[in-house]
Amino acid sequence: MRRNALLVAAFAALLLLPVTITATATADPAGATAPARTTDATFHNDATTPGADPFVLFDRPSGYYYAYSTEGADPGYHFAVYRSPDLATWEHLPGGALRAGQDGDWAHDWFWAPEVYHNADTGLYFLFYAARMNRGVAEHFRYADFEEPCKVGVAVSRSPAGPFHDIAEAPLDYFPYDPAYHDVNLIMDAEQKKPPATLEEGRTAPLGTYIPYIDPNVFFDADGRIYLYFSRNAYRNWVWDTDLGKYVEESNIYAVELTGDWWRDPTGRTMPAIAPAYRDSNRTPDDAPGVRKDGYVPIVSYGADKQQWENAHVDDHAKSGGAKKDRRWAEGSTTIRTVDAQGNPRYYLTYSANNYENEFYGVGYATATGPLGPWRKSPSNPVLSQDPAQGLYSTGHGGVIGSPDGRQLYYVHHARPSTTSPRALYTSRLHLDGGLSIDASTGDEPLPSGVGPLRIRTDDRVLHPRPGGTATTTVHVTSARGAGFTLANPQNRVRADLSPTDAGTVTVRGDQVTVTPTGHGPARLTITYQRHRADGTYRDAANTGPHRSTPVRITIPVIRG
Repeated sequence: MRRNALLVAAFAALLLLPVTITATATADPAGATAPARTTDATFHNDATTPGADPFVLFDRPSGYYYAYSTEGADPGYHFAVYRSPDLATWEHLPGGALRAGQDGDWAHDWFWAPEVYHNADTGLYFLFYAARMNRGVAEHFRYADFEEPCKVGVAVSRSPAGPFHDIAEAPLDYFPYDPAYHDVNLIMDAEQKKPPATLEEGRTAPLGTYIPYIDPNVFFDADGRIYLYFSRNAYRNWVWDTDLGKYVEESNIYAVELTGDWWRDPTGRTMPAIAPAYRDSNRTPDDAPGVRKDGYVPIVSYGADKQQWENAHVDDHAKSGGAKKDRRWAEGSTTIRTVDAQGNPRYYLTYSANNYENEFYGVGYATATGPLGPWRKSPSNPVLSQDPAQGLYSTGHGGVIGSPDGRQLYYVHHARPSTTSPRALYTSRLHLDGGLSIDASTGDEPLPSGVGPLRIRTDDRVLHPRPGGTATTTVHVTSARGAGFTLANPQNRVRADLSPTDAGTVTVRGDQVTVTPTGHGPARLTITYQRHRADGTYRDAANTGPHRSTPVRITIPVIRG
């Protein structure tokens, strides 16, 4: 019983804190607590919601999940914003998270990987995002021709739907610097794709480089400390591979601790800052006054824990005839914390490796007993990868989120239904059962625990069509927490039937039901909620209980003149 109680309380914590869980890592929450299903409604990953690098936030005040995506925003905006009551029936909100030309103007392109965190005490929502600069590049990276000058910006809003506004007209005041790196780009040719042929030649390059970084993920630990995890761009990180006998350009995952002043500021005007211990921790006595060289902690890299599946692109230069670089990627991380039945913490970090267009692109994970490691990759990696039998490709870069009642975990990520399709949002069950596993599926799956029971209502209790005219009512279907389903999404719809059948005709357009009567006398309009199935059919949804099921249905009288 103690273990079950820990699980329920633990996974509910994922909805209260942005990315922190307190849970048993040795049992699956769904199996351990055996939650009663409250609806038989299902969903399937239909690839109809455009999205890349998604992050999902559960907004407790509204009962909605909000998803933020690199792709899918309206023209003139950065980052699409979607909302859903069930992690599947997504509604695209107009505009986007940032208005282009108004916010994020410290950068000019490569607006990637948005993540949003809500402080329930202040009511503020913070958007972290990556982008590439085109002004002041030399001030941040030493060289004006630095090809990938990427950094992270932070914006704030009082609504999860945005719009978000930059706290400062500049990226984070953070200058991560690698003092031990031989900057071989400085001795390469103009194309910058072929590194030195030998380690000895590479070591003739000057020491030290500033680190471009992307894919921010903020982790709030149980002790109140806050950490920023990020991916070091592969650019300017040529690593000598002793097994291959050559340089490979790699992206790795690093972390730095943040102060908490920004999180506690009720005005939202304080920019996040790195902890003092990291500021200038890589400076030397010979550095000129005012030169910043900040520190970081390595988290995940190929060299520290080699896994063969991450080597999909190490021979790309030769295979492409010199058009591409030999590379490795470790990006798109998310960190969560669990606590076992003995009270011992265990940290999980998911990450994506390889390029999303490659057949070996997928998700791995690492574990640690503290937020800064040491981290060890799982021998089960990858735990999410393409599955042609299901029509599932390009699975990666997602985040972990709990079901509305906290009993289940999900991994919301991007994927594609074919190798030529654009990326879209997918939702997959995630389990912690002595390890981490992800159930990828394009078939019918139960709605997350706590979405139901579902409720249906209409704006009108009675319809009164005018003689020779029509009457229309609006239908609302909501989750147990009051979040509405958009009936414009093909994942769901309503069916409307008139009784007697010769009483008239019924037309359904989204959430609008229109009755055109024929003749006189009373009639009844019955509206039933349906869910789309993976086989293309629709099925009536019902709320379930221990002894019976009740269709999600409403009947209203139609009084004809």
